[in-house]
Amino acid sequence: MAKVVTFGEIMLRLAVPHHLRMGQSDRFNATFGGGEANVAVSLSNFSITASFVTRPSG
Repeated sequence: MAKVVTFGEIMLRLAVPHHLRMGQSDRFNATFGGGEANVAVSLSNFSITASFVTRPSG
């Protein structure tokens, strides 16, 4: 089976629940994403060995 390494950045998405506007809600749902990270997760779900590499900011 192939081994895959992806390179990219992780992003944090903040969204209000139930498709409300930001001013109508007192909470956020936080999810992580990023194209390269999503590919690594999807490949892993198909039992393909995958890794994700990123560089810390700063």
